[in-house]
Amino acid sequence: MLNFSKASLPRMNSPVVNNSLSRTQWLEDGHESVRKQAWASAYTSLLEADRQAALEPEDLVSLSISAHLTGRELESAEFLARAHQGFLANGKTRLAARTACWLSFTSVLKGELAQASGWLSRARRLLEREGDCVEQGYAMLPAGIRAVREGDVMAAYDAFVEAARIGTRFDDKDLATMGLQGQGRVLIRRGETVRGVSLLDEAMVAVKAGEVSAINAAGIYCSVIEACGEIFDLRRAQEWTTALEQWCTTQPDLVPYRGHCLIHRAELLQLQGNWLSALNEAQCACDRLSQPNPKPPVGAAFYRKAEVHRLRGEFAEAESAYQQCSRWERVPRPGLAQLWLAQGKIQAAHTAIQQLSNECNEPGKRAYVLDAAVEIALAAKDLAAADAAAQELSNVATSLDAPYLQALAARAMGAVALQSGNSNESSVQLRRALAGFRELQAPYEEARVRVLLADAFRDQGNPDTANLELAAAREIFERLGAIPDVQRVDASLGKKAATDSGPLTTREVEVLKLVASGMTNREIASNLHISEKTVARHISNIFTKLDLSSRAAATAYAYQRGIA
Repeated sequence: MLNFSKASLPRMNSPVVNNSLSRTQWLEDGHESVRKQAWASAYTSLLEADRQAALEPEDLVSLSISAHLTGRELESAEFLARAHQGFLANGKTRLAARTACWLSFTSVLKGELAQASGWLSRARRLLEREGDCVEQGYAMLPAGIRAVREGDVMAAYDAFVEAARIGTRFDDKDLATMGLQGQGRVLIRRGETVRGVSLLDEAMVAVKAGEVSAINAAGIYCSVIEACGEIFDLRRAQEWTTALEQWCTTQPDLVPYRGHCLIHRAELLQLQGNWLSALNEAQCACDRLSQPNPKPPVGAAFYRKAEVHRLRGEFAEAESAYQQCSRWERVPRPGLAQLWLAQGKIQAAHTAIQQLSNECNEPGKRAYVLDAAVEIALAAKDLAAADAAAQELSNVATSLDAPYLQALAARAMGAVALQSGNSNESSVQLRRALAGFRELQAPYEEARVRVLLADAFRDQGNPDTANLELAAAREIFERLGAIPDVQRVDASLGKKAATDSGPLTTREVEVLKLVASGMTNREIASNLHISEKTVARHISNIFTKLDLSSRAAATAYAYQRGIA
């Protein structure tokens, strides 16, 4: 069992405080800050009061909540565990059971299943003689999540229904709302998407109306966003994200986005074209999920980071992040194959995506695999494989009835029709895709469709309209920082980028080309038959001569000058 003494509490990143105040004053300030939902101030005041003399269990709960809401999850759990011990010592069995339920709930969310089971068992034992009470409902929440993790969706659904029923009967909005969102998630897993989404919307309405406490509101939001990702309902995810951000402005100390949630948020930001923000959120997710011990979802965080680097043409950084991802995810995702395609390694990309298509059966990931498979197969001139992937993607889009998937499928069908020589059918499908991506406000995907439309118009003998589409696509790519796509569009438009290498020597230009292709120093050395030390010296000279500070900046320079 953990040591819950004050001496065991974390001391890192402790706030600087005014030690002239008395403990009573600190405690009063803490209570007032909690009432005002000023969580950082509440944490500082209650922590200082606790340092001077151990807090009562009720105050430890407030300190735990303040710690959690300001991003101090480990400290929050320790404070809550101390509160649990205090309630036990004071004979407050129900409150001890409630804290045990919450400790079980947070443990199961972190994947600490043994600890979750232990806390839940304790909570149930404490409640055996308590009869009908709201805490019986709180015990259903970790039980429901555990059942989901074990694949028993019927048991999970029953647990969440009971939690919501008890919450409603005792007028506990938090419990009732969390029960609703749990039911919604399970219904979606059972294929009852319409009913499930309706319950999730109802839960989010309660959050937006302020009926749910702050500590649960952000968690419910993250659950809803994750569910939207499962069914590719990006429009709903965007709408609820905007609503949550408005709610967060009333509590500036709040840290609403945690590890899992940051991954989904990064994906939304990437889709909307906010790539730098997406990269920042993905990096934050990597950091949070790596500490103190790496958690399995960290693979998804590294993948999201790699995706943004790939689209920006930062191939070395992308490959490194993909490798980190592969350490944690059993089945790889299509990003690495798409990176190889961007680097011109078409056959390697084609082989990789075919293998992945055979391995990946998880619905949420397979749609992205199929989308990438169409693009790569067309580049490899494997029309049959491209057509099969496009047809399957279209079937998935029809079954899930998700606008984003429908746009992906229309683009895939349009691309296959184009390479099959049916430009009229292609333009029909591509216009559908264009309308879908524009409605979803997905600029990069929109620009990719415009490039395909340009080819369709050119095949129809309409070069002027084709050039207009290319110009529109180029403007979007340039605004986003999609350097490889800008280069490809320039080639299609017939622009010859300046090949002036500036002050670089011939050998430095050779090294710069390979840097831009994503090679490591060792790979460049092998390619040019020189030592790694010599490669490092050339790269240092390139950075100095061009006033650059990173390989990414050097890659951008190479593309802009037509060297890459």
